[in-house]
Amino acid sequence: MANTLGSRISEYRRKKGITQDQLAEYFGVSSQAVSKWENDLSCPDITLIPQLADYFNVTIDELLRGESPKEA
Repeated sequence: MANTLGSRISEYRRKKGITQDQLAEYFGVSSQAVSKWENDLSCPDITLIPQLADYFNVTIDELLRGESPKEA
């Protein structure tokens, strides 16, 4: 599993088969914002974290820490 929040967002996005532009449009942010998240230049707003986890069908812990419930 990827070890930074940005690399996990990128991995989950690719698994879902969507582009940065599509993810940005869904969450109402710019594609540059998504690019910055994925390159660990910035982090999503705290209010987006639960929404991102739901969107990617992972827990918040999986999104933030890269841990599945079985590993915790």
